[in-house]
Amino acid sequence: MAAMSPSPIPARLQALRAAMAREGVAAVVVPTADPHLSEYLPPRWQGRQWYSGFTGSSGTLVVTATGGGLWTDSRYFAQAENELAGSDLPLMKLNVAHTPEHVGWLAGQLAEGDTVAVAGDSLSMAGAESLASRLATAGARLRTDLDLAGTAWTDRPARPDSPVFAHAAPFAAVERADKLRHVRHAMRRAGATHHLLSSLDDIAWLTNLRGADVDYNPVFLAHLLVGESTATLFIDAAKVPADVKAALAADGIGLADYGTAASAIAALPDDATLMYDAGRVVVALLEGLPAAVRHVRAPSPSTAQKACKTPEQLDHIRDAMRRDGAALVQAFRRIETGLAAGEPLTELDVDTIVREARARQTGFVGESFSTIAGYQANGALPHYRATEAGFSRLEAKGLLLVDSGGQYLGGTTDITRVLALGPVTDEQRRDSTLVLKGMIALSRARFPKGASGPQLDALARAPLWAAGMDFGHGTGHGVGYFLNVHEGPHGIRPPVAGGALVPLETGMITSIEPGLYKPGRYGIRHENLAVVTQADSTEFGDFYAFETLTLCPFDRRGLEPRLLEPSERAWLDDYHATVRAALSPLLDGADRAWLEWHCAPL
Repeated sequence: MAAMSPSPIPARLQALRAAMAREGVAAVVVPTADPHLSEYLPPRWQGRQWYSGFTGSSGTLVVTATGGGLWTDSRYFAQAENELAGSDLPLMKLNVAHTPEHVGWLAGQLAEGDTVAVAGDSLSMAGAESLASRLATAGARLRTDLDLAGTAWTDRPARPDSPVFAHAAPFAAVERADKLRHVRHAMRRAGATHHLLSSLDDIAWLTNLRGADVDYNPVFLAHLLVGESTATLFIDAAKVPADVKAALAADGIGLADYGTAASAIAALPDDATLMYDAGRVVVALLEGLPAAVRHVRAPSPSTAQKACKTPEQLDHIRDAMRRDGAALVQAFRRIETGLAAGEPLTELDVDTIVREARARQTGFVGESFSTIAGYQANGALPHYRATEAGFSRLEAKGLLLVDSGGQYLGGTTDITRVLALGPVTDEQRRDSTLVLKGMIALSRARFPKGASGPQLDALARAPLWAAGMDFGHGTGHGVGYFLNVHEGPHGIRPPVAGGALVPLETGMITSIEPGLYKPGRYGIRHENLAVVTQADSTEFGDFYAFETLTLCPFDRRGLEPRLLEPSERAWLDDYHATVRAALSPLLDGADRAWLEWHCAPL
């Protein structure tokens, strides 16, 4: 057997520590962030991964002269322990008793007068203020003008340069000029003359443009400064086709070089008032803001407007859901028949089969995230991803969890189904049914206007709680319209002390995805997307409900029907009848027969 190559991580950390020593820096924090505070990062800003080897989508790296650590949450514990092997970085488990979060840990390591460096293009203004305050209690100071991780990063990738394109009619149901008018109206109410946007999905939505600078999210690198009558899009001009540039100009949007955004902010006149979201704009953009310029800190008005889909958008989304569901029927039947024929299928094949089925659908642009295809024990890792270096072969038994999604011109999808590939245990059927009961309970919920996701979260957990079980992630996240698969401001998760309770509004789309994970054995997650709708109006006010958008059958072979109440059985049968009616016209032959069988009443 060939010897394994030594890990490059120790040498990279050594180079970083040498840069720290030259600048007199005691610690460097490398967050999972870019100048737009995105969830998915272009390679240029994947420094945390480069210095640690950890590839998960969430985590914070801290490096000191002699130590440090990698902080991440329970979704990634097993993955991080494996990927950190060979480095001198311990895994620090977030939200586990007796494990401090990284700022508290740092404060205990620092001496009076020490300096902590964080690149100012990867830290929000609010985050910088909070971190500086916490460090001050330990007698330390924060510097955001040093990008030591970038300085010591050899062969650092360049910025992505994919061209942008118009998200045109009929899919762009609201004109760019109308969206800008809405934003300027909010600016006037706040007393602002300018509004700075850096969040890429807000910029893409507001300009009716899309791009491919970030994997899975059809967005592009840019900042946007909206004035009272004109606006400036800071972007690499070579990425903007002439017709797009002309269309932007017609709506009063001019172009400036991507790297000049901070200079433009620094050049604002003293009588200007700048509105920005301190949690979504990096400190590097605002460090030169003239002292005389008044600040208005507020959520970007486009964020709330973007979250509430219009009736025209919802029509396109429903069509995308039908196409997505038909693709999954074809993919799941292909997996099932392949296994029955003795094909040596693996989790990697599942990824390929699902992607190819979606690619045959009209309007498909790409995946909305990397497919999670976890067979048996791998399904217990909520963010598992099979790779050439590690994957499992499927067998005609047990459970396969498939969490996947697509980007269509008319919408973004995200769905999880658990397939019974053959005989399953009584325990697996029971657990799968308890998770489904939670999904049904939340899907059927009626709630008053003003209610928030954290107030509804327990509905999805109650059946598991009754059995002494729970899951460690949120129950639902917002979803964009041919945009990010994770979209704020709303979400369904357990309440957090001091956390904002964002009311659910009609038109908001959320996932409903309770789960259950038994490490080393199997995992279960059932997920649909749903939109908030008006349900009723009574003497007690308006009441809302969820309309399920996702269209794909659940695998009844992995369920225990005796655990379902009559009303729950009726919900599942009604859902399958809806799925059958919606997808049958898009399928034929063996695919339609597969659909009919899986949509039969319990």
